[in-house]
Amino acid sequence: MLYFVATPIGNLSDISLRAIEVLKQVDVIACEDTRVSIKLLNHYEIKKPLITYHKFNETNSAKGIINLLNEGKSVAVISDSGMPCISDPGETLAKLLVEENIEFTVVPGANAGLCALILSGFNSKTFAFVGFLSDNKKEKIKQVQNVKNFNGSLIFYISPHNLFKDLAFLYEFLGDKKVCLVNEITKKFEKKFIFNLSLPPEIEAKGEYVLIVENNVIEKENSLNTLSIDEHINYYIGQGLTKNQAIKKVGKDRNIKNPYKNIKN
Repeated sequence: MLYFVATPIGNLSDISLRAIEVLKQVDVIACEDTRVSIKLLNHYEIKKPLITYHKFNETNSAKGIINLLNEGKSVAVISDSGMPCISDPGETLAKLLVEENIEFTVVPGANAGLCALILSGFNSKTFAFVGFLSDNKKEKIKQVQNVKNFNGSLIFYISPHNLFKDLAFLYEFLGDKKVCLVNEITKKFEKKFIFNLSLPPEIEAKGEYVLIVENNVIEKENSLNTLSIDEHINYYIGQGLTKNQAIKKVGKDRNIKNPYKNIKN
């Protein structure tokens, strides 16, 4: 069996009992950075063989992990913090496992994006996860355009060296949105800042950040709806539509089934 295991995002106590049990029972643990993971494993007195599985060796390591599974070994995959695959290595392996019909499961746990969303107090019913913005300008623009008209909260991850650059970029492409910036989630000095993108706080960029954008998209009222229904229909007839086409168009504009019901022929 292969397990994708969530690990703490800050506070070492934020790990499930099941995660500890799984990490103790598997044959091998694949981790993003052995120097980071060993701190967690030592804390819980877990001593298992470690192999690296990171974005620079993801494809080759994924094949190696599958070989271990085929040999009858059990493997746990962890990242430096949080859930593997979510802005961390793991997706390539998951796809290969599905393609080769190999059973695997997930041991759930902490997630920085969801924690920050709750801390923001913004819309938590409807949200879109974007993750880290690309270093490639064209790809970065595409990422934002894909969610620009999304009506709900947007979740971004930001590294410290990109903090102010990414805030300026989002201001340029999303406008002066209200945002919540969270740092050191679950740690003793957890901080959050709520502000408008036009006025970022003066802070020392340190550690990774989660940014929640309150992206409430207000649909503009169709100005034609201020006309009487008769005038509205005649407008579309004047644009070259037939009477029936104009009626259907007005119905769509006003979200009513039969706009011509009370209008005399």
